[in-house]
Amino acid sequence: MTTFDDREKAFENKFAHDAEMQFKAEARRNKLAGLWAADLLGKTGEAANDYAMSVVMADLEEAGSEDVVRKIAADLAGKASAEDVRAKLAELMAVAKAQLMSEI
Repeated sequence: MTTFDDREKAFENKFAHDAEMQFKAEARRNKLAGLWAADLLGKTGEAANDYAMSVVMADLEEAGSEDVVRKIAADLAGKASAEDVRAKLAELMAVAKAQLMSEI
């Protein structure tokens, strides 16, 4: 194997790792957002966890996070706007990434 092949393989591995970490961070962020929304809805315990998982599953509907924003904003009708949800998602992305990095 040549040096070029080694570098190519290393770049492919890094790309795959970065994509996996981004997916995990988004899923973690969505779960945290679901728990935040569940708290606003007055859900606790298993009901809160179930709601958080429904938010994670909602993200699989389409690319991007707008499906999550729509779900949470609709569920929180009057308690938080779509802009509030987007701001919370941005805030929680940093938290999710920090949590993932601490687990490595």
